[in-house]
Amino acid sequence: MAIDFNASDGATLGVEWEIQLVDAETRHLRQDAREVLAALPSLSENGDNPPVRHELMESTVEVVTGIRHTVAEAKADLAGTLTALRAAAADRGIALACTGTHPISDWRDAVMAPTRRYAELIEEMQWLARRIQTFGVHVHVGVSAGARAIPIVNALSAYLPHFLALTASSPFWKGSDTGLASSRAIVFGQLPTAGPPHLLDDWAAFEDYMDTLLRSGTIRSIKEVWWDIRPHPDFGTVEIRMFDGIPTMREVGMAVALCQSLVTLFEQQLDRGYTLPRPAAWVVRDNKWRATRYGLDAIVITDDTGSTAPLRDDLYELIRELEPVADRLGCAEELKVAGEVLEHGAPYERQRAIRAEGGTLENIVDAAVTELAEDRFVTLGEVAHAGA
Repeated sequence: MAIDFNASDGATLGVEWEIQLVDAETRHLRQDAREVLAALPSLSENGDNPPVRHELMESTVEVVTGIRHTVAEAKADLAGTLTALRAAAADRGIALACTGTHPISDWRDAVMAPTRRYAELIEEMQWLARRIQTFGVHVHVGVSAGARAIPIVNALSAYLPHFLALTASSPFWKGSDTGLASSRAIVFGQLPTAGPPHLLDDWAAFEDYMDTLLRSGTIRSIKEVWWDIRPHPDFGTVEIRMFDGIPTMREVGMAVALCQSLVTLFEQQLDRGYTLPRPAAWVVRDNKWRATRYGLDAIVITDDTGSTAPLRDDLYELIRELEPVADRLGCAEELKVAGEVLEHGAPYERQRAIRAEGGTLENIVDAAVTELAEDRFVTLGEVAHAGA
């Protein structure tokens, strides 16, 4: 099976940001995506890739960029669409937020989006799909050739814990603290074709594997392979899908800068004739679990012999290593936000801090709404004062 890869001209970018629709009074999710999208026909009905669209649940509106070249361009694209979406939502008593799961709402109250693709998914996956009331961010980075996409996916798999820990934002599920930094990683990861990428030898091996899945009836389209990182042949990108729902635009920019810098670094190394690193599959799986459970406090495995290091230390080193690449790409300031997250707390830490200080789950929802609206980190005192 031959799969054409529409190679990209440079490390172009595309971002998909799944936004929660939150009732401004109850703070529970509102299942009103159809109504909100209908109020934005110029954005929701704009060709094959509209800037705003349905996701699996009616509690979600996905905001999508066009093809962009810089992180600043991608952020500006998202910001413009988000402004229009916020106005349409506010007219209906709906606020916007983004965390990997909603702290309060029950997935059993969810309404599925009215699309054939999602109806077929529910029919096939049943309970596994019905409970995916989760929210994430996906980042596409352009790659120059399909032959390079597989080694880049393999190399990026070593950074699954870094991607997840910086953005983990789903410690709560149906009103309870799960004890995890990211319950979303578990809920979504249970789908049969989700989880860490298969570490393949080359593009031909990828084609053979997709052909096997299609012939066996495991999938009907290669778009149903929901790996945490995957090649996207139609777009000519590598798609990083590991991020939890990200509460602020600043942190979205951080995630995009991290992805663009890493992919650019790997392309440069391939240009110089280097062989990219390929971690053992067991290391990738184990490290993903460690970040899922412990977030930034994870001790991650750093080589195939079982050596370990604190993830926080590894992240500081990674940021320093990527600084020259980010500077050339024009996203050094966005990359620096990772240092602020390490200092002030990832989203799951900020949520738990509100709870530890006596705040309610409603306070956590309020904080998420404010973080998205004002693009900054919020404390309990601020949301409690606002609600007084």
